[in-house]
Amino acid sequence: MNLFFLDAAAAGTPQGGLFGGSIGTIIMMVVLIVIFWLFFIRPQSKRQKELQKKREAMQPGDKVVTAGGIHGKISEVNERDFLIEIAKDVRIRVEKTSVYAAIEDVAKQ
Repeated sequence: MNLFFLDAAAAGTPQGGLFGGSIGTIIMMVVLIVIFWLFFIRPQSKRQKELQKKREAMQPGDKVVTAGGIHGKISEVNERDFLIEIAKDVRIRVEKTSVYAAIEDVAKQ
């Protein structure tokens, strides 16, 4: 009985063809990887590079929003962090990677 199903399965599998065999499988995998790269990885890396350029261009006086949602104005720019004034005489030190341009500044561009 099992032998009958194995013969039927072997007879039903195509040999060769457009995308049959191991070469077709490799081509399909390459196509899927290229599509994944085009639609997911490439746009994300472009956004990250653009955000990094904006962070490097920030200067004292720019309005920013931190990743935690704190709004403030940059008082001092260091190599790895910003000193942000969030109220009169209230300043916090925040890593550059967690700072984004303020919504008002983005709307003006």
